[in-house]
Amino acid sequence: MWNLLNRRKDECNHLQDLIEDIATKNPQVASVEKLLEALPAGSRAHFAACLDCRDAARELLAARKLMGVISPSAQEPGPWFVTRVMAAIAAHEKELSEAARTWLAVPKFASRLALASGALLLVTSTWLYERPFPAPAPEATSIAAQESLFESSAPAANQDDILLIREERNP
Repeated sequence: MWNLLNRRKDECNHLQDLIEDIATKNPQVASVEKLLEALPAGSRAHFAACLDCRDAARELLAARKLMGVISPSAQEPGPWFVTRVMAAIAAHEKELSEAARTWLAVPKFASRLALASGALLLVTSTWLYERPFPAPAPEATSIAAQESLFESSAPAANQDDILLIREERNP
């Protein structure tokens, strides 16, 4: 099945190339019927059966008709065409090179930045490690205990136990 599809595709490509050659050699051909007359008999049978080849022939003739409307002077480039194109290309390349040059400086300084960052980290960590840690002031802990709303500064004792002891003393 695959071979049949490939063979049909090859036939279509060959016929479409043949149609383009005929249209190029005979510029007076303006209809599909005249193209069909110039084709060999075997190709005519395929052309009649194949919708893709007919569409390709119609599109080729429509494109030739549209291209014929364009004046020949519009197809000729002006005397300064090459100069303008080359100037535009040079300007675009200069713009790209300036953008690239900006980012080329980053890798040059990356190792220096990494070295400086490592040295700064080493010095800072050594300074923090060797710095004496100040002991908390005693009044700071008593103030913190007084500010607490739910915890008492007394040792954890059950208030029920205290009441029981008072009742036992007063018989």
